[in-house]
Amino acid sequence: MLKNKLHIVLLEPEIPQNTGNIARTCAAIGAGLHLIRPLGFEISDRYLKRAGLDYWQYLELTVYDDLADFYAKNSGSFYYFTTKGKHTHTSVRFEGEVYLFFGKETRGLPEELLRKNEERALRLPMKRLIRSLNLSNSVAIAAYEVLRQWNFEGFELEGFLPSGEAES
Repeated sequence: MLKNKLHIVLLEPEIPQNTGNIARTCAAIGAGLHLIRPLGFEISDRYLKRAGLDYWQYLELTVYDDLADFYAKNSGSFYYFTTKGKHTHTSVRFEGEVYLFFGKETRGLPEELLRKNEERALRLPMKRLIRSLNLSNSVAIAAYEVLRQWNFEGFELEGFLPSGEAES
């Protein structure tokens, strides 16, 4: 049986706060974060660091020079999230080494890449007149669908309230 592992891939992200939020999500769910240059910010950007809070130490982060560099160093099942996808994110069975691709905030993924991977181009359903969701929200929705399919294996499934008097 294949061991499941989730990876989030951001192709040319532009907004440091989005990437910081995504980094925090990746740290919380144990997903690798892959950034493909050019980036719209420096890794040391204070907005990036602030959005990721103090979770950077828990993050598996890899930065690539370009898409060819990424593909040369990784293998698994690649899925491309786009408003142009013909399949929904819930129509796929995610297994093994899974890479979820997301494009830059202003343009999404390149159409050439989507044409080459049309059967793995996935859409998050939304109302007709809405252009897109926020990038960090899209990543969270997609990632949690994968984790749901994996029955949240290895995750804390139950929280607790501390004992004591209720706050008023």
